[in-house]
Amino acid sequence: MPSEQTALDSHDLSREYFERALRVSPGGVHSPVRAFKSVGGTPVFFRSAQGGTMTSVDGRDYIDFCQSFGPLMLGHRDPDVAAAVQEAISTAWSFGACEPYSLELAEWITSRLPWVEMLRFVSSGTEAVMSALRVARAATGRNRILKFEGCYHGHSDSLLVKAGSGLAGAAASSSAGVSANVAGETLVAPLDDEEAVRKIFAEHGKDIAAVILEPLPANYGLLIQRREFIEETVKIAREHGALVIFDEVISGFRVALGGMAEVLGLRPDLVTYGKVIGGGFPVACYGGRKDLMELVAPVGPVYQAGTLSANPVGMRAGLATLQKIERVGAYAQMEERTGRFCDELNSELQQRSLPFQLTRTASIFWLHAQTDDVIRRIDQIPGHHANAFAKVFHRALARGVYLAPSGFEVGFLSLAHSDELLERASEALVAAIEESI
Repeated sequence: MPSEQTALDSHDLSREYFERALRVSPGGVHSPVRAFKSVGGTPVFFRSAQGGTMTSVDGRDYIDFCQSFGPLMLGHRDPDVAAAVQEAISTAWSFGACEPYSLELAEWITSRLPWVEMLRFVSSGTEAVMSALRVARAATGRNRILKFEGCYHGHSDSLLVKAGSGLAGAAASSSAGVSANVAGETLVAPLDDEEAVRKIFAEHGKDIAAVILEPLPANYGLLIQRREFIEETVKIAREHGALVIFDEVISGFRVALGGMAEVLGLRPDLVTYGKVIGGGFPVACYGGRKDLMELVAPVGPVYQAGTLSANPVGMRAGLATLQKIERVGAYAQMEERTGRFCDELNSELQQRSLPFQLTRTASIFWLHAQTDDVIRRIDQIPGHHANAFAKVFHRALARGVYLAPSGFEVGFLSLAHSDELLERASEALVAAIEESI
């Protein structure tokens, strides 16, 4: 088997590109986790992708469990989505005016999700969350927001308080450049702790505009929450007149058609979506109750705008993706496929007494250091996990398996991950873990 160093040495063109990138971009990347800072080594540069695989600039193929961090439920360059994109590009790239494509996608979503009575398309999850918080503050006349440690909601100033993805594993838990006044408007509670939520509301309830949470936290590991905790948090918030915002940028249309709101049978006041709804293009949205969304300009006083919001190519890619997911019964297929992959791999790891395991929900999984208990909070993650994962990451990479380059990021399956790909990946991961210990 090739060693970690051999794998790195074979990435000559990637290393050349990275050296060039370092001269023109901070850290050589356009999003921090891509820099391999958490795992060490030089990032792999990719030139193409298809289905469940990606091909590097050095000509090596990798089974891809990153899937652009979640949007690609159907895999890279699904033919039906590709046809919609090609037709869209041949029609128009951008209008800066009203068009029917965003209307079709908005109607599709609102017709299926009763808690989304109206929505507004934007270009990123950060933008969606930032806008939803603005609506919540306007609706309640309050300024403070409650978030949870281990949940990441993008990089807007008020939410870079003990952030997850991107800063996960770093020494600092908040960003420089955020004023103390802005940060002070955000309260942070631990996950899986109803009593902490009660105490915060008892002290600050009259000032809290909204509670924002990932009902399936998936930016600092996969921290599966008890239903009772989420239900009680929603109840406490509403008792104090605060709005409930579900950040379903990752889980929305990924764990179920209606995301975790459907799984839990809960109805948030506002919700944010991204990733899957754009089919791999930069699309996100915020939506919810009609009375809240009608506070948004040009109807109401909450200003939010975007030159490239509802880009027609992304709108048509997103609609084609969602229509195919529904048409082929993707959720049942993904549940069976991901469950089988994780169960078989966990069984193999256990039989070989290898100290790793997979935790999963629907088609999302997290490879982490073995624990006796379910991990629901970041302080329950084994202290040696990051270093242990880094070793596994490089040995998996040497065997043609690409995981997200951080032990705190999750993995994603797609419909394009065939049984043959998953069998190869399982064998490679077992070998990588065996060699890393």
